[in-house]
Amino acid sequence: MQKINRKNIELGVLFGLICAIVLSFSNFEARCNELRHGVLRLHIIANSDSKSDQSLKLAVRDEILKNSTDIFKDCNTVDDAIMTASVNLENINRIANGVIKQKGFTYTANVSVGDRYFDTRVYDDFTLPAGTYKSLIVDLGEGKGKNWWCVVFPCVCVPTACDASLTDSVSQQAASTAQNAPKYEIKFKSIEIYEKIKKYFEKSDNF
Repeated sequence: MQKINRKNIELGVLFGLICAIVLSFSNFEARCNELRHGVLRLHIIANSDSKSDQSLKLAVRDEILKNSTDIFKDCNTVDDAIMTASVNLENINRIANGVIKQKGFTYTANVSVGDRYFDTRVYDDFTLPAGTYKSLIVDLGEGKGKNWWCVVFPCVCVPTACDASLTDSVSQQAASTAQNAPKYEIKFKSIEIYEKIKKYFEKSDNF
C-alpha cells in the first residue's frame, strides 16, 4: 500500500480551509450587498466644522425629518423611497433653504439623490457594512464639514412615516447579519478593508 505523503495531506487541509474562508466571505459579502441595496440613507453635510455651521446642519436635519413623515408615508419598497425622494427634491431643497435663510446664513443647500460611500456605521440596534449606498444627499454650502446620516427607508429615523422594517427590504438572513453585528465584527472589518481597496482601484481607473 502506497504510503500517504504527510505534506500532501497538510496542503490539502490548508487548501480546504482557504476555500472555506473564501466561501464564507463571499456569502457574507452577498448579505452585505443586499443590505446596501435595501436601504435609502439620508446624508446631510455641513458647510464646515464651525460651531455655527454644525448647528445649522442639525436644524436642517430636524426640519427635513419633520417633513419626511408625509414625504415617505406611502413607500413600501426601497425603490418607492428612491423614486419619492427624487420627485421631492425641489420640495426638500426648499425646506433646507428655508431653514438656512431663517438662521441668517447666506449660502444655499443642494439636494440630490445619488451614490455615496460610507464606512461601516452602527445605528441603534443594527450595523450597516462599508460600501456605496443610494442616498438622499443634502450638501450645505461648500459641504466640507462633518456629516450626519440616518436611514429614511426603512423608516429608522422617521418611524412614524411608515411601518416598514429592515426585514421588509432585505431577507431575514441579511437583516440578521445587520442586527447581530458583534458576532460578525471581524467580517465587517474585513468587508470595510475590501471596500476601501476596491474604491481605491476604482478611483485610480478614472485617472
